[in-house]
Amino acid sequence: MKYEIEYIEKIAKIITDNSLSEITLGEGDDIITIRKDCNVVSVASAPAVTVSAPAVSPSAVSVEEAKPQETKGKAVTSPMVGAFYASPAPGAKPFVKVGDTVSVGQVVCIVEAMKLMNEIESEVSGKVTQICVEDGQSVEFGQVLMYIE
Repeated sequence: MKYEIEYIEKIAKIITDNSLSEITLGEGDDIITIRKDCNVVSVASAPAVTVSAPAVSPSAVSVEEAKPQETKGKAVTSPMVGAFYASPAPGAKPFVKVGDTVSVGQVVCIVEAMKLMNEIESEVSGKVTQICVEDGQSVEFGQVLMYIE
């Protein structure tokens, strides 16, 4: 599936003008999701492709930035809407930081929803390559929290 650069620029402008963090559009099996937080555009069809697109300004998007970027690893996503916490308590050491090695089932963060603290566990073993959200930031269902390679 191909999207014209003007179309992507219009979507980026809609996100900026309306203070949105994410927008998903689709028709049939073709779906495009643009997230402002991690500067990633995901295009899902057969097969899924991830491309880089800066959230700074719509005019900054160019054709070269639509090339596939190298993999950051497996995305750890939020299973619910809530608040992201990197540590078990305020001022405590974070569960993980970029560069840490994690194993399957290890707690990597907490998402608080309706006063319940939900521990988010890693589904893969590997190294944390990127943490996409700030401590205390509100997150949405399916939002990428971090990448593990």
